[in-house]
Amino acid sequence: MQQTIHDVNLKKLVAEAIAIAKKEGASEVEVSANLDDGFTSIVRMGEIDTVEYQRDREIDITVYFGHKKGSATTTEIKPESLMITIKKACDIAKFTGEDPYNGLADKALMAQYLPDLSLYHPWDLSAEQGVELALACEAKARQLDKRITNSDSVSVTSFQAKYVYGNSHGFLGEINSTQHEISCILIAEQDEEMERDFAYSLARDPKDLIAIEKIADEAVSKTISRLGARKIKTCKVPVIFIAEEACSLWGHFVSAIAGSQLYRKSSFLLDCLEKQIFPEFIHLYEDPYLLKGMGSTAFDSDGVATTKKYFISKGFLKSYCLGAYSARKLGMQTTGNADGVHNLIIEPGEKDLPQLLKLMDRGLLVTEVMGQGVNILTGDYSRGARGFWVEQGKIQFPVSEITIAGNLQTMFRSLIAVGNDIDYRGNIHTGSVLLGQLTVAGN
Repeated sequence: MQQTIHDVNLKKLVAEAIAIAKKEGASEVEVSANLDDGFTSIVRMGEIDTVEYQRDREIDITVYFGHKKGSATTTEIKPESLMITIKKACDIAKFTGEDPYNGLADKALMAQYLPDLSLYHPWDLSAEQGVELALACEAKARQLDKRITNSDSVSVTSFQAKYVYGNSHGFLGEINSTQHEISCILIAEQDEEMERDFAYSLARDPKDLIAIEKIADEAVSKTISRLGARKIKTCKVPVIFIAEEACSLWGHFVSAIAGSQLYRKSSFLLDCLEKQIFPEFIHLYEDPYLLKGMGSTAFDSDGVATTKKYFISKGFLKSYCLGAYSARKLGMQTTGNADGVHNLIIEPGEKDLPQLLKLMDRGLLVTEVMGQGVNILTGDYSRGARGFWVEQGKIQFPVSEITIAGNLQTMFRSLIAVGNDIDYRGNIHTGSVLLGQLTVAGN
């Protein structure tokens, strides 16, 4: 039987580590500990490809001697290993230079309310049963269309995790969570052309996973639709990012308002608080208290209480994304985002994807972006893409070997609509996004 994360008392270990570090003379201490247990069962073409088991343990100890900081990590959860790691962290701190911005977040900001956010839903499924489920999903997909000639892989993954953070302010918080996924990656072939695409379902609770029949059907449909891809001439046209890919656009925005980028003066959104970034119909907020949310948490990695708040209201930038250290560097207060955003929600419009296509009339529907061509300092954007050419509001044919280029500042300001076809699977909840004209580089 799969070991559960409840077999180890992490809270006790973290509390002990803090007490030992204080005895070693540290003025402040913070300790985070992780346990991860799970498996991934992978099949390909009717046979078992891989069964991977993961069982990770890690304790990170950070001590402060005044404004001197030292950190050390151990993967062994034993008293003797804990002592050695603490001494290493203390030794490192004594030989490092002072940084006036080092230290714990203010005690008054520590989370007091730690509700059950329904993040822990173990799946009574063995790795062997995962193999059977993956084989059934793959078999279903291969039966649906003769052009599906191969599969890259079909996998079933189930993980449970325990995370504990504590510090010498007396804060001690624990998060138990699970994450389950079924993924189907297929290869289609026609006229010596081969295309690849996938579908997946991801959830905290296995009851919320999509049935394998629907996953197989979506994977087949998406893969077949890629066949017959053409090249297009370079042009400037409106572009729609499907919801799954629109997440990356909002991810670039989050990077640009991250404290580490701001205090290094490496963001195109530096000094933009209370300035208009998007059209006034755009609202972005985070809700850390969503039940079963992938980004849900009552406290950040500094132990600071998280809050529901707007980053963008009526198009204006209302908040940066700060932890204690970056906030001090900027002369501001932490926003409870030391580890990033927690369930970023983009308020949708009224149109679904077909209606967005009609609104665009002529342009490009992007279903995949690739490459790393984004410069957060300047906002310059250039990424490889695949998708579909649209005329008179209808998809005409698939396109490939193209590059989308623009600048994020201009792209954000030119945003025309956000669809109501929201992708809830990740930490960013968004519908498809229609942007004004971008350069699409083809032949």
